[in-house]
Amino acid sequence: MSDFQRQATQWVNPLSVWGTAEGVDVVQTVTSPNPRDTWDANEAYKTKIHKVGRFRWHLVWPNHGENLWTRWRWWPTRRNVLGIHGLYNRKTLKAEKKIDDRRPIYWLICLLIIAVSPVLFPAGMQNTLLSAGAIFCIFAAINVCWTLVVGTASIFSLATYAVVGVSAFMTTWLSTRYGLPWYSLPVLGAAIGLLMGWLIAFPALRLDGFYYALLTLGLNELCRVFFTTSKAFGSASGGLYGADTYIPSDLSPFAQSIFGYYGAFALLLAALFLFRFVNGKRLGRILRMAPEKREAFAQACGVDYRSARVKIFLITSAALGFIGGFYVAQYRGVAFSIFSFDTVLLGLAMLTIGGIGKAEGAILGTLVVTFLDKVLIGIGPLRYFLIGLLMLGVVLFLNKGYFGIKKQFNAWRDKKRGEWRSVRSEKGGEALPEEATELDNKDELFFRRFDKMQRDHLKKMICPEIIEEHRLRPLGQHSEALERVLYYFRRAPMEDKYALHHIAATDRYKIIAFSGERGVSPRVVEDKEYEHIDDAYHAIFMRRIHDLMES
Repeated sequence: MSDFQRQATQWVNPLSVWGTAEGVDVVQTVTSPNPRDTWDANEAYKTKIHKVGRFRWHLVWPNHGENLWTRWRWWPTRRNVLGIHGLYNRKTLKAEKKIDDRRPIYWLICLLIIAVSPVLFPAGMQNTLLSAGAIFCIFAAINVCWTLVVGTASIFSLATYAVVGVSAFMTTWLSTRYGLPWYSLPVLGAAIGLLMGWLIAFPALRLDGFYYALLTLGLNELCRVFFTTSKAFGSASGGLYGADTYIPSDLSPFAQSIFGYYGAFALLLAALFLFRFVNGKRLGRILRMAPEKREAFAQACGVDYRSARVKIFLITSAALGFIGGFYVAQYRGVAFSIFSFDTVLLGLAMLTIGGIGKAEGAILGTLVVTFLDKVLIGIGPLRYFLIGLLMLGVVLFLNKGYFGIKKQFNAWRDKKRGEWRSVRSEKGGEALPEEATELDNKDELFFRRFDKMQRDHLKKMICPEIIEEHRLRPLGQHSEALERVLYYFRRAPMEDKYALHHIAATDRYKIIAFSGERGVSPRVVEDKEYEHIDDAYHAIFMRRIHDLMES
């Protein structure tokens, strides 16, 4: 078949048999290439295609005509319970609903796992895991509040554990000296934390970044020196103990561990509620509008981001003081280690590993560090080396902690997919990846691909014989190869299509191009004028040939 199509053919006028033919009786055509070769060349990609990842999975179910899910919101925020929207399935021709934001489902599953974890703990490690679980919940609550300061407010403060420690020591001292009950300790701690936050917030208006971090780190060290050298706060015993606790003393040790575990879990839920209340409301939206290095733009728009940062800092300071008072009610006191530089570094490791600015990142980082530090005690100092390796891996290879792996991988996959497709695409060929996703009519993409293959085939047919044939006879019957080329030119869109303009005064012709828009005049392509219409036709033909070869 390939040899047959490459043979030269001729056109015979059927009227020549009867002797009534006008013009040319026989037209000999040039040898044309096989169209199948062009098809195979376009189907065979020039580069190897790699399968990277998979399509994103979405939960889709039939539309029942109700909008209750889209109206329910997380109180007191403006976020929907689930990000659901209706869509039209073009294959099944049915209305469907799809969940865009599945994070609330994952949050619910993870919190349920934390709630039922005491039942799943091995019998030989229940006490160890319950103690580690309580510490995890308390430190996760601290880090959730800390990520509001570092992530949402963009204040690099290292005084988080100073606020918690001062509130804990002061509430312990008040409880042991005046006999205050346990339920008053978190409230007093919140007041003390608010006072400390008010004192620390003022330098944040003048200092930023590294200098403010040094200031808060120095404040943490001053608090450590003060409390460790003060006899009133237990300098001789390594801490201050003897405060009232909410855990009943008449319970068994295992029951007390269970009681303390679920009390710390309730504290974690309260911290998550505070994070959602602040980050999802007006304060969070204001600070997302004025991230780092965009304060001037936000200020020009009338956004008082400095006031919003101070408000968030005061709110989180009060929350950290509340956690300090709860810590005292949980463990009946506090040790000096809460001010140590090791505690601050472990807290930074928790934020860095999970991802700064996200509540789920703070919880994941706290879980990993707590498991290595409190559960794997048997491996000795090696556990701190593992924590350092995790932090180093995050700094070197990840952008936003381990919770940013998915987003970073999707961005890398989209980049590679675009690079491989851009290598396969040629000038004037298929649509670019970003353009293909914006076209609703996918038939347009297939037409562009077919048009590219047709142009590739016609380029092989352009030869001096065809050009000379058109020069000698622009109108009338042509050979099969020339007719194919002319048919393609004739069905071109009206935009920038060439035509002839007859100048009546001089009886000459000029080449013009249509605009393709109603009411817009054609433009003159060149100033050259042609005396004979056949020369003008051939000049248009040569321009079209040039455009075809350059496409």
